[in-house]
Amino acid sequence: MSRSEIVETAAGDARVTWYPARRARLVVALSHGAGGGIEARDLQAIAGVLPEERVTVALVEQPWRVAGKKVAPAPRTLDVGWRGVWPVLGKPGLPVVAGGRSAGARVACRTAQELGAAGVLALSFPLHPPGRPEKSRADELLGTGVPTLVVQGGNDPFGKPGEFPEGAYELVEVPYGDHGFGVPKRAGTTEAEVVSLITDAVGSWVRGLREC
Repeated sequence: MSRSEIVETAAGDARVTWYPARRARLVVALSHGAGGGIEARDLQAIAGVLPEERVTVALVEQPWRVAGKKVAPAPRTLDVGWRGVWPVLGKPGLPVVAGGRSAGARVACRTAQELGAAGVLALSFPLHPPGRPEKSRADELLGTGVPTLVVQGGNDPFGKPGEFPEGAYELVEVPYGDHGFGVPKRAGTTEAEVVSLITDAVGSWVRGLREC
């Protein structure tokens, strides 16, 4: 059973939806991208699986989404909203992994060290705008300063796995996947198999964090 709460931040009211685990040892907090909300299938799948690993999941809706706006604000404002939610995420007294998909992944990377995150989970990290590889955001990913996992579609226009620089992070590829981890029929992979690939990779990485 999930439960939601409204959290006041300097950027407006955010919403946290909790998926609690029994005898939880860790919290994984995930936010959405600039073009969608926490209903994204990867976020929902992770929230459905990790509690079985004794990991509580918190899905965070940024204030602009809660307010019903259709366009995300500037990155600085997203960071403000995330910072405002962080004290609530830490209330269970457990280590917190920061994460999200796309723009949410960037926020987690930028603020990880400052907020004391136990790790970063970056889903579909937007390494650069489509067709603009010279506008790299690699410094955000390389600067997390904490254990980091990237799950990236093999055909993501915001950055294919082969475009990512070497660094102190792990990267798991979703073959043929686009920015939303959708795969073409020619891939011969079902949606369920794609979701399992993502959740298995995340679950394995989280287990490794708990053992450190």
